[in-house]
Amino acid sequence: MAATVVRYLRSVGSPTAAEPVEILPRPDLRAVGEDERPPVSPAEFRAVLGNFASGVTVVTAPAADGEDGPAGFACQSFASLSLDPPLVTFMVARTSTTWPRIARAGVFCVNILGAEQGELCRSFAVSGADKFAGVDHTPAPVTGSPRLDAVPAWIDCRIHAVHTGGDHLIVVGRVEAMGAAGEGEPLLFHKGRFGRFAD
Repeated sequence: MAATVVRYLRSVGSPTAAEPVEILPRPDLRAVGEDERPPVSPAEFRAVLGNFASGVTVVTAPAADGEDGPAGFACQSFASLSLDPPLVTFMVARTSTTWPRIARAGVFCVNILGAEQGELCRSFAVSGADKFAGVDHTPAPVTGSPRLDAVPAWIDCRIHAVHTGGDHLIVVGRVEAMGAAGEGEPLLFHKGRFGRFAD
């Protein structure tokens, strides 16, 4: 059986050195036997969990060696994890074509989106396109990951650990730097639609 937990510890030495993360092959992920009925259908799972409103982020990483440009994808499954040490986490599908590029970089920046940035989120949710076309960004101070202009907040991280979670990976990042504008409303996602707080 393939290892179910793979830990990627922060490299020892230069604080700016990024250690690439090994890309694991996708194992058989079935948790229910062929002759068993799943406890819930995927449609029911999505419909019920869609009642949970979440914030929206764009996770970015610099180009690894041999790659043409930076990587990024829209992500709503992001959360803070630990204060000491400072850790955050996001989940990414094991079928993601962007994740291997982030893993090779060994670092990432979480860009928390504001209420007016729905179109920016959509542009990073499209597979195969040049997601950074027309998107202004600067390097995050420690890892060099793209920090998107005009986002309300950003978190610059190194990959600390990666765990398997069914058909997703649970990525843990150690926070190296962060910042916030301290103003504006967040972009929310609820029942398949973007939204915002109502006064």
